[in-house]
Amino acid sequence: MTLSETTTYRAATAVQASRFMKALRRESADATPIWLMRQAGRYMPEYRSLREKYSFLQMVKTPELAVEVTMQPIRAFDLDAAIIFSDILPILDGMGLRLTFEKGEGPVLHNPIRSAGDVDVLRIPPAEETLSFTLDAIRLARAGLDSRALPLIGFSGAPFTLAAYAIEGGSSKDFKRAKTFMMSEPQAWHKLMEKLSAVVGDYLLAQAKAGANVLQVFDSWVGILSPSDYREYVLPYSQRAIEIARGAGIPIIHFGTNTGGLLELIHEAGGDVIGVDWRIDLNTAWARLGDGVAVQGNLDPVALLAPWEELKRRAGRVLDQAGGRPGHIFNLGHGILPGTPVENVKRLVDFVHEHTRK
Repeated sequence: MTLSETTTYRAATAVQASRFMKALRRESADATPIWLMRQAGRYMPEYRSLREKYSFLQMVKTPELAVEVTMQPIRAFDLDAAIIFSDILPILDGMGLRLTFEKGEGPVLHNPIRSAGDVDVLRIPPAEETLSFTLDAIRLARAGLDSRALPLIGFSGAPFTLAAYAIEGGSSKDFKRAKTFMMSEPQAWHKLMEKLSAVVGDYLLAQAKAGANVLQVFDSWVGILSPSDYREYVLPYSQRAIEIARGAGIPIIHFGTNTGGLLELIHEAGGDVIGVDWRIDLNTAWARLGDGVAVQGNLDPVALLAPWEELKRRAGRVLDQAGGRPGHIFNLGHGILPGTPVENVKRLVDFVHEHTRK
């Protein structure tokens, strides 16, 4: 074994021994691990400084900038994992839906799906062809993370959430266009979901091959569905994407919001870890999911805007509900909000470790 190979092996071994990776495997760790969705973002002055110089998509599509943003919260806080800086929507751009981010509007897809014919022309390109910038960023990020023995999370939007954006053409409060398309054009819907599950699975697998240690599937909008609609129109496709990603042999986190009515179905769709939001108590969610899965969550992101004593009380309640069981990863129920005090993030990270240290 060469010196380079030995160094790489030791770094990989140290990452696997980290408290985050242990929690994913439901093994006992020295403290509860914590990372935060949207931990790299507008609440950090370092991020805002970069955004003054570059557009959001420039940052996503320039590997060196994506790595810089990925590392900003790692340098600032004692977090237990990094997540690659990217976005869930460029995957749709690669399929043929033209994506821009408009000031004051957020993401806009300029040729959204409106008919079965629009589904027919969608491409199923390999991730290496259309998302190489994120794969390159993952490769670059590993160097800075190996020296810290920190895992890197790769991610993708889930087929349903991507379909919802693709049909709406952007964000929505109720995603009624997407639900109407699902109900009125079932054949086209299933074809769309088949394409998306293939692209998502391939993308997740490519991220693992590039160096991601963990994968997260974001189904941010799936909570708008009934359990029967989830089972018929979504579950098989989330399941298929996760099955493809499982070829990498690394842990998978399956996350959604407002999913208290869907937890068992989401678990059935797959994932070593199920992410839950604040709309259900952590201990209730875990009891429903069973002991064979790890749980991630579930502090309300707004709590980070509260005075420290109130934030500490709420974080303590989440930890008390977890009860120190192996397999809990502390996180928010959704991403960090703009305007969140940096000091509150630091104090929360330190509190979770101190409160649970063994």
